Amino acid sequence: MTENEISHKIIGTAISIHRTIGPGLLESAYENALAYDLRLAGLNVKQQVPMPFIYKGVKQDVGYRVDLLVENKVIIEIKAVESLAPVHFAQVLTYLKLSDVKLGLLLNFNSKILKENIHRIVNGLGDY
Repeated sequence: MTENEISHKIIGTAISIHRTIGPGLLESAYENALAYDLRLAGLNVKQQVPMPFIYKGVKQDVGYRVDLLVENKVIIEIKAVESLAPVHFAQVLTYLKLSDVKLGLLLNFNSKILKENIHRIVNGLGDY
């Protein structure tokens, strides 16, 4: 399954969850609901995946964690904030670079219409 196929399933599932429960919950609620539904759809989903940070060849324990990693190909960062800031986009791009994953999705569930707050972030060039 390609990154695009995976992201299509993720986005459809996220929109369905948002239509069902709406905005106003904690990020952890959306994370758990999304992980649950994606697993039901047959996808391999890892939650709160530790992200290593290596500086000058030394692994640093700094506690970075990816919200969801789907099929080891797509990183999902979930937010429930008033509005996304540039640092949220930078965070996803950094996670992509550190993990050598090509596609990330930044989802802000604190919105009236989720579709307007789904952002694809790409690491490198290609057909994503």
